[in-house]
Amino acid sequence: MNNHNGIPVFVKNTVERLMSSGFESYIVGGSVRDIVMGIEPKDWDVATSAKPHQIQAVFPNSFYENEFGTVGVKIDSESGDTAHIIEVTSFRTEEKYSDNRHPDNVVFTDSLEKDLARRDFTMNAIAMRLDGSFVDPFDGVRDIRSQTIRAVGDPNARFSEDALRILRAVRFIASLDFTIEHTTQQAIRSNASLLRKIAYERIGAEISRLFEGQYSHKGIEAMRILSLLDIILPEVAKGIGVSQNKHHIYDVYEHNLFSLKWADENNYPFAVKVAALLHDVAKPQTKKGDGTNATFHGHDIMSAKVAYAICERFRWSRKECEHIALLVRHHMFYYDIDEVTEKSVRRLVSKVGKEKMDDLVKLRICDRMGSGVPKPEPYRLRHFQFMVEKVQKDPITVGMLDVNGNDIMKTLSLSPSPRIGYLLAALFEEVLDNPQHNTKEHLLQRAQELNKLSDDALIALYTHSKEKEHDTNEQESRKIKKKYFVE
Repeated sequence: MNNHNGIPVFVKNTVERLMSSGFESYIVGGSVRDIVMGIEPKDWDVATSAKPHQIQAVFPNSFYENEFGTVGVKIDSESGDTAHIIEVTSFRTEEKYSDNRHPDNVVFTDSLEKDLARRDFTMNAIAMRLDGSFVDPFDGVRDIRSQTIRAVGDPNARFSEDALRILRAVRFIASLDFTIEHTTQQAIRSNASLLRKIAYERIGAEISRLFEGQYSHKGIEAMRILSLLDIILPEVAKGIGVSQNKHHIYDVYEHNLFSLKWADENNYPFAVKVAALLHDVAKPQTKKGDGTNATFHGHDIMSAKVAYAICERFRWSRKECEHIALLVRHHMFYYDIDEVTEKSVRRLVSKVGKEKMDDLVKLRICDRMGSGVPKPEPYRLRHFQFMVEKVQKDPITVGMLDVNGNDIMKTLSLSPSPRIGYLLAALFEEVLDNPQHNTKEHLLQRAQELNKLSDDALIALYTHSKEKEHDTNEQESRKIKKKYFVE
């Protein structure tokens, strides 16, 4: 696709068609900010003096489904396929925001300057002509170049209009590594309580985008400095000032923050970054004693529950909530070379899932590197990863058994019922301990023996296996906790 001053042809053509129809037209928003920063924009927005019905007259292949003057214009690619939708918005001003989120009324205007004046931050209040020159009434280009986040006009007015702009400022810290200027910071503190009026799914969307940033730890720390953490992540704020033990030089909050910093610096996935911040979130509630011998018995289990509740509160998908909570729950896995066994690794992989084991190891590295007395222990972790890969050839899920429900029903002349699941579960528990037993002949023979038991006896057998596993895990866990003073 050809460019014109760095502007794609489909954007250039959109602006030119509006101008040739007698309307002012400019490129606006994040795409202009990206151009000033030397970043290739991913999205393009156009502002125009044309009203929505006039935009649609210029572009019949468009749709208008909102009250804010934004028309979605479909642009065909050179191949003839619909490849782009560009948002074209009429110049507008906005009246009172009764709900601190949406304008009560939108008024269309012929003034570009009035349209730019309604925007959140100076870096987003710049318009660009096709020749690459700017209309910049609020010195947004200067602020971009000095990496400054500054509200347009009166910051108190901007944040009272839309309280979500407060979190957007923090999110820009996380994505751009900019700094919020003093007056805007003061306005954020003064208006922070307005965030309590914002729906959790909107807050959750901003926090999700914050964690996608390369500097998400700086965004979290900015929330603490700006008195936002108690409102958005009170569970994390509880760790401020809570000392740990001799294996940590940081308090609980600082440790979680520096764990996230390591995840940022190594470009770890979203779930690992969130888990890094939350992996010890329940330590304040579980702390016993003080000083170098303080303990935190059960903090991994409780932190997983708290982490799930936080993710659920943000209305993140159930899959994301479960993934993050699972990492937090198992972040204390045992991996001493001389003591860890293939059996214990198989059981861990079975619980966590082989597709999540890489994330779990990454989280453990974050935990160690965020302690203030880091011991990355690369050889031990490499050995553990070798064992994980090795046991993945063994059955680590019921689906990897050499028999299935149909085999069981056919061999034992049983009809579909929960009993089939009990039998498979019992067989799987045995194979986890002895993967060499995973042969069809052996499993069907064993199924015939197990079938002599009642349903209750089968369930008891399965439960007993789980209890044995729990006892083994507790023994291993106690070793870790004793070693690191986290019991």
